[in-house]
Amino acid sequence: MKSRLYKWLADALDAFWPLPAAMVIAGILLAVGMLHLDENGALPGWLDGSSWIYNGGGTGARTLLGTIAASTIGVAGTVFSITIAALSLAAGQMGPRLLRNFTRDRGNQVTLGAFLGTFSYSLMVLRRVRTTEESLFTPHLSLTVCVILAFACVATLVYFVGHMASRINVDTVVELVSDDVHRAVDGIRTVSDQAPRPPDAFWSGATAVKDNRSGYLRHVDAAALADWAAEHGTALRVLRRPGDYVFPGAPIAMMTVPVAGVGALIHAHSVLADNRSGANDVEDALRQLVEVAVRALSPGINDPHTAMSVLDRLGAVLCKLARCELDTGVHLRNGEIALEMPDVNYDRLVGLMLHMIRQNAAGSAAILIRMLDVLAQVAHCETLPDRRVTLIHHVSLVCMDAARTIGNASDLDTVNARAALFHEALQHAAPASAGTDAGSQAAQCSGRTP
Repeated sequence: MKSRLYKWLADALDAFWPLPAAMVIAGILLAVGMLHLDENGALPGWLDGSSWIYNGGGTGARTLLGTIAASTIGVAGTVFSITIAALSLAAGQMGPRLLRNFTRDRGNQVTLGAFLGTFSYSLMVLRRVRTTEESLFTPHLSLTVCVILAFACVATLVYFVGHMASRINVDTVVELVSDDVHRAVDGIRTVSDQAPRPPDAFWSGATAVKDNRSGYLRHVDAAALADWAAEHGTALRVLRRPGDYVFPGAPIAMMTVPVAGVGALIHAHSVLADNRSGANDVEDALRQLVEVAVRALSPGINDPHTAMSVLDRLGAVLCKLARCELDTGVHLRNGEIALEMPDVNYDRLVGLMLHMIRQNAAGSAAILIRMLDVLAQVAHCETLPDRRVTLIHHVSLVCMDAARTIGNASDLDTVNARAALFHEALQHAAPASAGTDAGSQAAQCSGRTP
């Protein structure tokens, strides 16, 4: 039940319609409430006859409400058209997977909801206005609120124009996607001591648990699975991480001691969806950010500055991971292993960040130089020896690509000079063995014999 609720909430947050629909309902309820106050003469005496309160007759009230209703629904259509145009531009320039950032944007939802809510309010009040021939009733307070809502819509429209102009700016999009990456990274890093992953021999006699569903694994309630495994004297090993595709009939988990009902348990505490979501899937969030850079490097767009901006954000993520251990995915109960989730590997993350950008930047000295600059900054932050080896490996790949694809000797010298700066950064506070490896790699990168 908890997993189903999670999926429903995640889908609702990603969908465009819930907030505008809620504002339409709010407009209807507000109209009902204001009409009730008008019918019961709840207007304070000091406001009666005030210039701030609508004091016109029934005919004028109908004209005013009709004008506001027609205007708001017309502008709502324009707002929707502008949003669709922005979505089309984003899909063509930055990738279709970034559309989710536009559809879940609260500014777009509030703007459309404000106009639709005001339209609904106007219609609800209009139906209660009566002229002299129909037993006169003019809801002065309700009409005043309608005018206020109309002015609020004007302010919302001004906000929307500026908001959309900033949202389709590629730097803003990069920053928004970068924020998603940082939130996803916060879910996988930890500063506390963790249990080490058991050796493969621990699972040598485990029984496979198959799943007949298909889709992308979006969420797993690890705490519930660990509690269940501890209660039944077994240990579970989930084989798929959030973001992986689950194939029908393929193993999704393993268990050391077979226990009946484990399949139903995994069904109840895991959520599959038709697409990936960056909320709990750090790799999907990274792919979205990398896709912006890869598209920027394509011949049709040829925007290296955007790719550089993406590299800066990726470097910030790597610096954030420095001095923080990644979650091993091991859950203990009473000191015993109850659950092992797939871990997030540092090498895998760095490769996901850099491989595609480097491959598409072949021959572009500016991008390769910026990549080396970013890695040099990360080297200042990262102190774990195994991670520094990963960074050295990627610097060597950049140097090899530069030597193969850059024909200008001056540009190649610049690349080698930036690689040397990277290795100098590694020397600071680096272990002796790591320093030796760094010097060897530096010589190899620049074509010298150590």
